Amino acid sequence: METPKASSSIFKKLLAAVLAFGPGIFAIGYTIGTGSVTSMIVAGSTYGMQLLWVLVLSCIFSGVLMFAYGNFALVTGETALYAFKKHLKWGKLIAILIIIGISFGQWNSLMGILGISSNIIYEIFLIYFPQLEGLRYESVLVIAITVIAIMYSLLLVGKYTFFEKVLVLFVTIMGLSFLISLFMVYPMPIEVVKGLVPSVPQVEGGKMMVAAFVGTTMAAATFLSRPLFVKGKGWSIKNLKQQKKDAIIAACLVFAISAAVMAVASGALFHQGQPVTKVLDMVNTLEPVAGKFALTLFFFGTLSAGLSSIFPCLLIAPILVADFQSGELDTSSKQFKIITFIACLFALIVPIFGANPIEMQIVSQVFNVFVLPLVIVGILLLINNKKLMTTYKAGIWLNIGLFAALFFSCVISYNGVVALFNYF
Repeated sequence: METPKASSSIFKKLLAAVLAFGPGIFAIGYTIGTGSVTSMIVAGSTYGMQLLWVLVLSCIFSGVLMFAYGNFALVTGETALYAFKKHLKWGKLIAILIIIGISFGQWNSLMGILGISSNIIYEIFLIYFPQLEGLRYESVLVIAITVIAIMYSLLLVGKYTFFEKVLVLFVTIMGLSFLISLFMVYPMPIEVVKGLVPSVPQVEGGKMMVAAFVGTTMAAATFLSRPLFVKGKGWSIKNLKQQKKDAIIAACLVFAISAAVMAVASGALFHQGQPVTKVLDMVNTLEPVAGKFALTLFFFGTLSAGLSSIFPCLLIAPILVADFQSGELDTSSKQFKIITFIACLFALIVPIFGANPIEMQIVSQVFNVFVLPLVIVGILLLINNKKLMTTYKAGIWLNIGLFAALFFSCVISYNGVVALFNYF
């Protein structure tokens, strides 16, 4: 029989392992937010496991890009956009286009994230305070303002290690919630196998869902911010192996958590013919199938996903601007505080206007794919520059992975353009 002392020791080791996780925790924070969770829930409930192949490819290419950007930072000591501006022809223009494109996509995403998170908190409150039934708009708005105010005040603490610990907490809760839910509600194994065969749902919204999948899973912000977080961690060229391991673990965890969300939605809702279009749909449809405990776990995970994404989404614009200017992020600067405050106001648009946050979230994820080809071309040129990388210049396998990622991103970007034209 296990003694209390032994179980305490196991818990301490587990906690130490979680807290020792590197900059990859920010990759999970950027990638698996309510944007990703929403896309997975909508896809799982509408198309079953049909889009699993998109998730697999996105996670593989994400791992390759995290590794490439991380290696470049450790070898050269430079960050992404600063290096674009300094070493590439037309690099300044490319960097500015990337800053505009990613900030627009992430801030749009932030609106949906805050809207969904606030709606989820409202649904939880409604269980205990039924008198809030007729006050949805007012309650959601007050919750949204409170959440974003708390997040902004936490940002003002301004330390990398603090941000990392907050994200570790949210991501751990989120991952465990979704993975435990998967053991209660799961799809048929044959559906999982079929989902690995490339196909696009030939229905209205199918192409947009594919683009949204890639936009949320293969997020350009994840790769561009990695050099800054690697530097913030204090890693150097001595940590190349650790950086590689961190990128692989992050990509694997992104896949495991995202696939679990899609599988739960597929197992619980797809065969019931109940696609999710509103936040309330998730409550009404999951509870009868999954039971209250699984529902509570799933919602706790979704809320943690939202809160873990608000942090990185608020950080992204000042990170990119600082990267472009000097390659150094000063979280105590006036510039940092002003840009993050504007982002907080932007985040309140969906709650203020009472828009459907799920629809907004899906559309915003599509915009994220358009700068992806530029981000991949930039790192391809940098890591193949012998003067910069010396003996650490990219090898054949890394180049194959990056060229495959570039081809994939171009196809998805075209797909996204077609989807948006059809939508509007």
